[in-house]
Amino acid sequence: MSNMAAAAQMELLNTNSRFLHDNIVLYADRLASTLPEKLCIFYFVNSGSEANDLALRLAQQHTQREDVVVLDHAYHGHLKSLIDISPYKFRKLAGQKEWVHVAPLPDIYRGIYREDHPSPGQAYADTVKHLIEEIQQKGRKISAFFAESLPSVGGQIVLPKGYFSKVAEYVRSAGGVFVADEVQTGFGRVGSHFWGFQLQGEDFCPDIVTMGKPMGNGHPLACVVTTKEIAEAFTANGVEYFNTFGGNPVSCAIGLAVLDVIEKEDLRGNATRVGTHLKDLLKKLQAKHDVIGDVRGVGLFVGLELVTDRERRTPATKTAAWVVKRLKEEDQICVSTDGPWDNVLKFKPPMCFSLENADLVVRCIDRILTDVTANDLKLENEDI
Repeated sequence: MSNMAAAAQMELLNTNSRFLHDNIVLYADRLASTLPEKLCIFYFVNSGSEANDLALRLAQQHTQREDVVVLDHAYHGHLKSLIDISPYKFRKLAGQKEWVHVAPLPDIYRGIYREDHPSPGQAYADTVKHLIEEIQQKGRKISAFFAESLPSVGGQIVLPKGYFSKVAEYVRSAGGVFVADEVQTGFGRVGSHFWGFQLQGEDFCPDIVTMGKPMGNGHPLACVVTTKEIAEAFTANGVEYFNTFGGNPVSCAIGLAVLDVIEKEDLRGNATRVGTHLKDLLKKLQAKHDVIGDVRGVGLFVGLELVTDRERRTPATKTAAWVVKRLKEEDQICVSTDGPWDNVLKFKPPMCFSLENADLVVRCIDRILTDVTANDLKLENEDI
């Protein structure tokens, strides 16, 4: 459907965004209907990295500050500005900048506060509060807290309830803004909600939201949405923001078609049904295979964490790589790994992923893990 919309609009007109066209207004209006009312100013761009770079600019211009708090193991894009706020990348490159501050990842499986903690959301939020206090003691001030609504590179993490609300309270009290990166998790992937940040409760609303990857179903389309107050501060310096192809008629026609498909084919409902089924099947595997330490996720955002020891939760990195390799070679199923130790099999399939697809991939994983056990393969001690 998005291909048909693209072809139809290309035959009619495509132009840069200096020229007025109905599609961009219609598309912004449709997106606005999925978001809290105060998020009403849209900047259309061409990629998630471009969106996150612009979000960083908006936050720093609005607050007139530079410092940013991010989560450990985060990844926000490939531009230099985003490498600087992505621990997943900068630790392998030039290192941490003075204006970047890293808070603990709220991972209740292997983080500092785990599933047995009475209030992990509050406990992890307090680590951000303490970090902000440390920043202020150094004479610095934060512009933003920047986080994926569901950290992906960090290991398919579902954040504890209440975490975002408390963090936003601490960040705003310090004069900063809250940026929710929805580039991977937006557009109904979590099933129960259109946006990942909405899992944190109806009362929570970020100050800036970025979106990208699924937005154009493969077409380069992304967006930043924010409040009037932040947008006005961004334009107050008299420097125009212009993006040649961001929000062009063809891109917006495609974006509208994607929203139509999400609604007409009930892809959110499918994400809930299939995601729940997938998690249930994986939990049954967990009872059968000791190497499965944790099954977590929401909708079609699911992680399967492999360990060599359930008590110590030692990452089974090589076993995870072995499963990925055999799934590809024997079953033509493409899965990859994430997490700090690359021991989490990640499931973020197309939104049309079916119950039968879930059955198949779990059967294949079961066969491979059974083979590992039956042949007493010492994958963690030997090279694959």
